[in-house]
Amino acid sequence: MPVTVRRPAQLVLGCIVLGLGIALLLQAHLGADGYTMLVSGIVATSGVAFWIVNTTCGIVLVLLAMLRRHRPGLGTLVQPVVVGVTVSAIIDHLPAPDSIGWRSAQFVLGFFVLCLGVASYLAVDLGAGPAEGAALAFDPPLPFKWSYSIFQLVTTLAGWALGATLGIGTVIVILAIGPVTDRIIHWVTPPGVREVH
Repeated sequence: MPVTVRRPAQLVLGCIVLGLGIALLLQAHLGADGYTMLVSGIVATSGVAFWIVNTTCGIVLVLLAMLRRHRPGLGTLVQPVVVGVTVSAIIDHLPAPDSIGWRSAQFVLGFFVLCLGVASYLAVDLGAGPAEGAALAFDPPLPFKWSYSIFQLVTTLAGWALGATLGIGTVIVILAIGPVTDRIIHWVTPPGVREVH
């Protein structure tokens, strides 16, 4: 399959959008996705910068996925770095609303931005990032919309044990991120690229 300009461009843009979604969720303080909770828990425990922990966790998950014969690609390298740098660069510049109404609105926006970012970078089929690669490498294989939610649950529990804040939003993300992302992938897959399942 030829690597056109659109595919790497959509890969990078999707990762930036994914980072924006994570930052919006974190600033809403209603709970984030499971992988972010894992990274946040390690950050809170160690004091190491978000992007460094994000990249390190990514390397570990990629190696685990490779043991399950899940082939890494350009996206596997780009995703953890671009997402981690994006979150670190913009999180302090985003609003952190006080009222539950505005926090809820920001959470909903962040959730859909997150799903759009994940779907956009996966749709170009240049390699899955750590969290998505781990979900795609499940054994026995499961449809992505379910394996991704299971992965989110496991990493949520690990992050919570490390001190990350568990909120109602986390439960929503665990239940909905897989099916919503799976649906959006159909809309953002470039022509000639197979859909990721």
